[in-house]
Amino acid sequence: MLLEIEGVTKRYRHGAAPANDGVNLTVESGQVYGLLGHNGAGKTTLVNQIVGLLKPDGGSIRISGSDVVADPGRARRACSIQPQAQVPINGLTPRQAIETLGRLRGGEARLVRDRTDRLIDGLALGEWSATDGARLSGGVKRLVSFCMAAVVPGRLVILDEPTNDVDPVRRRLLWAQVRSLADEGSAVLLVTHNVIEAERSVDRLAILDHGRVLTEGTPADLKAGIGDDLRLELVLDPSLDTIERPQFTGPHVVTGNRIVAAVPAEMAGRAASWARDLRRTGRIEEFSLTPATLEDAYVALVGAAERDSRTNLEETDVRVA
Repeated sequence: MLLEIEGVTKRYRHGAAPANDGVNLTVESGQVYGLLGHNGAGKTTLVNQIVGLLKPDGGSIRISGSDVVADPGRARRACSIQPQAQVPINGLTPRQAIETLGRLRGGEARLVRDRTDRLIDGLALGEWSATDGARLSGGVKRLVSFCMAAVVPGRLVILDEPTNDVDPVRRRLLWAQVRSLADEGSAVLLVTHNVIEAERSVDRLAILDHGRVLTEGTPADLKAGIGDDLRLELVLDPSLDTIERPQFTGPHVVTGNRIVAAVPAEMAGRAASWARDLRRTGRIEEFSLTPATLEDAYVALVGAAERDSRTNLEETDVRVA
């Protein structure tokens, strides 16, 4: 096992809720492992502990059997990381920035040049390879940051929100490069809140919420946990705020003019007929009825955790009263 995390807890100040609360994870070489959660779930805090920038209050972290807390320098040598924040490369071209990082990580000059060429070609960055970093778009800078982590990859490659600001075409190219890192033997820890992309890219994942691991497994494992419900997605006409839903629809999420609701599989025909009527009368612009996705599993799990938390708080209030 390349990365082993056991019982890791971290609080930023006394009495505060933990940023990480008894986290247990294992990641193997050759695996893309997703760490999924909303903003503030504790993902970046955990990453900072893995690379030795923060010391856990409790628990242990080992990389290839070495204790990260006892020897943080060794941990950093074993890892290459694409941080969440953009890497400043003003005054350098993408090629210069990538090659410089490769040499700093101990790569031989010719091999670093060849690897840089492959990454630039693989991500279609050639037209910007000689452009000063100050003139690059946010998406191109993000891709350059990935290349800097991947040019001489560590045994553990940590990618913190790697697709932020990246256009859809190059996102696909980027995921192919992420897969290549794992196929070449590195363990890849992918930190993201983009559920849809995670489903297509990871071998296993953990869902983190308020510092705790809610569940862990393959995408198929997590989707199986919500049963056979289907996913009904409606895009409302812009003039409408909402619509009345029939009783056969289950839990739903509203994002802007988009409504996503669970529908029992046996109600698929009624759901499709109802949605077609809405579209014919102009109340929705489009709809889709598909098998449940990882996003649905995520919403169900996080929603259940929040309901449990509220119930516990209410019970505490009653006891105090």
